[in-house]
Amino acid sequence: MAATLSSMTGFARTERQAGALRVRIELKSVNGRGLDMRLRLAPGLDAVEIPLRQLLSKALSRGSINLVATLDRGGAAGTVRVNQQALSAVLSAIEQLRAQEPMAISRPEAILALPGVLESGDGAGEHDEEVLTALVLDCAAEAVERLQAARLQEGAQIAAVLLAQVDAIARLVADAEAHPSRSRAAVETRLREQLAALSQDLAIPPDRLAQEALLLATKADIQEELDRLRAHIAAARKLIAEGGPAGRRLDFLAQEFNREANTLCSKSNAVELSAIGLDLKAVIDQLREQIQNIE
Repeated sequence: MAATLSSMTGFARTERQAGALRVRIELKSVNGRGLDMRLRLAPGLDAVEIPLRQLLSKALSRGSINLVATLDRGGAAGTVRVNQQALSAVLSAIEQLRAQEPMAISRPEAILALPGVLESGDGAGEHDEEVLTALVLDCAAEAVERLQAARLQEGAQIAAVLLAQVDAIARLVADAEAHPSRSRAAVETRLREQLAALSQDLAIPPDRLAQEALLLATKADIQEELDRLRAHIAAARKLIAEGGPAGRRLDFLAQEFNREANTLCSKSNAVELSAIGLDLKAVIDQLREQIQNIE
């Protein structure tokens, strides 16, 4: 499958069951400057927090990630059992006390109430911790895969929008390149008019007029900006085609697009060319807005 961009937005839910245990993982991802992970784990799952964070950080590079892990222990949650080893230790201690001072046990339930004598059915003794950890991580791995698939699907749609916007920028750059105000004859006419105005107001020597003419021509020349815009267009198309976590690089490129568009507008000496520059800035703003969704 060809590489594609990945969105930072997605949702996934998975479940796993082993005996009476049922684990559910929900993953939600939204835009973020970096990778921000927030985990909400059911009681008894604290041991898997670090492995879960490692799993997420290996699969995702950007986005605000919320993970919710719930655990249903089924019918086992309502059962209790006697810890025979703990009970034997308690009874042995009672016999030692009896040997020192005669006493009667009027309430056997008091012994059962002692810590460790009774265990609930949801304890680690009934479900091995390693089995539970493996169950949670297996469930989370599938959730991450589904989240990635959802983000890639949306990323492909955003990539199509980005390419259309880059194409629009390319058309505007071509329009600016071919605009009549940039022709040699038009430039010469404007220079003559500007120099004539200068010579009428001030007694400027011919060599100074030549310098002013060169300065005016240099300030009005937008060829360098057009060349850089075309280079940025090629770079953007390459990043979109390569896919992967390109959001930060595309965002930087959008800033460079905007910089060149601003310079083009400031250098423009024709109303129509200024209008092209403003249209260019509008498309670049739309491009940058879409880029904020990319991983």
